[in-house]
Amino acid sequence: MEALAQRLVPDAMWEAARPLLPGVPPRPQGGGRAAADARGVMVAVVYVITSGCAWQQLPPSFGVSVPTAHRWFTRWNDTDLWRRLSESTSRTPSLAAWTRAIHECAARRARL
Repeated sequence: MEALAQRLVPDAMWEAARPLLPGVPPRPQGGGRAAADARGVMVAVVYVITSGCAWQQLPPSFGVSVPTAHRWFTRWNDTDLWRRLSESTSRTPSLAAWTRAIHECAARRARL
């Protein structure tokens, strides 16, 4: 699983994405669980949007629930994360094509 995670969200991509991520919104009722690991969620989301599988088919081995992955995907779409990530890595040959593909897949998925 670690090798797949590294292919989906390589360290250099994560370093570019981390400052672009929106903050986790506060829970109005307070308390609750700690926020999920952002990189783990990104790996799961990138898997779903680039593989074309349904959200419900997200394998449990990713360690992220379907509702969490979908909620974060929606939040990231609302902040235009995928476009900004693609632009921020456009001058890095090893990442440019991959982040552009992720952006295009996310845009198609958001329209469904």
